[in-house]
Amino acid sequence: MSRRWTKLLLAFSLNGGLLTSPLQALGHAPRVQIGIASWYGAAFAGRKTTSGQLFNPQLLTAASRTLPLGSIVRVTDLRNGRQVMVLVNDRGPFIGHRIIDLSRAAARALHMLGRGVARVRVHLLWLPGIHARAIASRLRRTALARR
Repeated sequence: MSRRWTKLLLAFSLNGGLLTSPLQALGHAPRVQIGIASWYGAAFAGRKTTSGQLFNPQLLTAASRTLPLGSIVRVTDLRNGRQVMVLVNDRGPFIGHRIIDLSRAAARALHMLGRGVARVRVHLLWLPGIHARAIASRLRRTALARR
């Protein structure tokens, strides 16, 4: 397993392992936002996030004003095409018209540390709600039924 997946899964497990099925499995169109992303790091390390987790800049997490806590999104840097999946576990950003604040690890994955901000596409992949094992089971049953 790659280090990115390990960090995302660690952030997910700290969130209580709550996810719902992929939006496509529910028959909904994915939600996409385009706008400016920023990142936050060591200055906030150890502080409580809105979800109750302690912020760790080395995990693949993000803050959003509009996305539900516990959501997983794919963030794409529109300048270089790099992508990262992050868990939304906090609220923000509260500066200007930015749409998402990324952890330092997520910003590093997008190669935006030096720039500080980047124009991004945020693609909603998962919504909070149902335990992941139940979803995996449901998706397996659906796959078997299609055979």
